[in-house]
Amino acid sequence: MKKNIITLLIIFVIPFVAYFGLSKHTESVSAKNTTSSQQMANVKGKPQVIKFTSAMCRDCQTMNGIFKQIFPKYTDRIALIEIHVQDRNSFNSAQMKKYNVELVPTIILIDSKGKIVDRIEGAIPQAQMDKKLQDLK
Repeated sequence: MKKNIITLLIIFVIPFVAYFGLSKHTESVSAKNTTSSQQMANVKGKPQVIKFTSAMCRDCQTMNGIFKQIFPKYTDRIALIEIHVQDRNSFNSAQMKKYNVELVPTIILIDSKGKIVDRIEGAIPQAQMDKKLQDLK
């Protein structure tokens, strides 16, 4: 009987706690940053990286770690816009439709003239992402 109770707790309680833990982390990250629509309005004339991500995606977490390591050296010349796809609001949905995002992570690289120069779907190695950011003008 005790094994059944423990098994049920493991099956139901752990995913519940994990879900709310990840949701709270996403909300705190979003609260620190300005909204995505405000970010997009302030990037005229700068290259842009639009990163479609999700708190529940393993590859997204890998790419988030890579961006935390390499992006600080680009913050003065490249605008980073993060769109959390699980936050289903009209702006996020419109951006997902505009850039035809069907999986995460999807990273769109846009040059200073507003032209899409690269599209990355899935996780890539840190050195490769760093090179792409270096080449973005």
